[in-house]
Amino acid sequence: MSTALEPRSDAATADRPGDGRSARRAGDWARRAPLLPALIFLIIVTQLPFVGTLVISFMDWNAYYPDERGFAGFDNFARVLTDVNTRDSIITTIVLTVSVVLISLVLGLLIALLLDRAFLGRGLVRTMMITPFLVVPVAAALVWKHALYNPEYGLFNGLLTGLFGENAVQPDWISTWPLSSIVAALVWQWTPFMMLIILAGLQSKPHDVMEAAKIDGCSNWQTFRYMTFPHLRQYLELGGLLGSIYIVQNFDAVFTITSGGLGTANLPYTIYQTFYNAQDYGRASAAGVVVVIGTILIAMLALRTVSSLFREEGSR
Repeated sequence: MSTALEPRSDAATADRPGDGRSARRAGDWARRAPLLPALIFLIIVTQLPFVGTLVISFMDWNAYYPDERGFAGFDNFARVLTDVNTRDSIITTIVLTVSVVLISLVLGLLIALLLDRAFLGRGLVRTMMITPFLVVPVAAALVWKHALYNPEYGLFNGLLTGLFGENAVQPDWISTWPLSSIVAALVWQWTPFMMLIILAGLQSKPHDVMEAAKIDGCSNWQTFRYMTFPHLRQYLELGGLLGSIYIVQNFDAVFTITSGGLGTANLPYTIYQTFYNAQDYGRASAAGVVVVIGTILIAMLALRTVSSLFREEGSR
């Protein structure tokens, strides 16, 4: 007759908690192993170059003076933050980003409200409205510079001639309004992006609540102000934050339309000039690190907004 003091069988031994944890760990590794090549590739492509840039940002490294290369500490960052041209480019970057994001959000909201209504051919119109966002940025900037802004054969001056005759004023749009010319081109390209995000928010609003408000006698303006707009707040925040992440790094429009002249040089263009023209790798890397830090801060806000949206959708 067996007693309680006898050793347990192999089947009982296999059921120990430690073995269960080992099996779970083995299962976790089996699921994660296929993702390791992609993770390694991502680290090599994105993180290693940034680490190299971070190291160079602490070095005094100018290709014109190869014998003077050495450790510079935080001198490059001090030069970036105290240089007059760099400060001006930071201000230009802020003005450019804020202007494009705000105008794109307002226009995107208006277009999304129109496209949220039912009408014949709505799917086709929605598809056509997002085409500017699908155009290659350099190609879009070239179209605006030559096909629209050119004072001799551009579309805008052609429209002025058609409306007011041969004596109409033919302004040089880029020379007269350089920063506004870049803002207009970027707004044209980023308004569809904002429209898509806001349209997604409009289609997720609770229709039963909207219908109850109409039954209670609320006007369209009251419904929009007190119900639709508060519902869209997080979508507007998300569009603004994501747009800021990309527009703060914009280089194509500035380089193509004005070549950084006439006070339109933003921080990415200044980094380009410092790296390729001045050959000052240390200072250019320090400026790049500053841009990355600013972008990370904006991205953190964007991720918080996205997380709150997911939590809100999950609670419904």
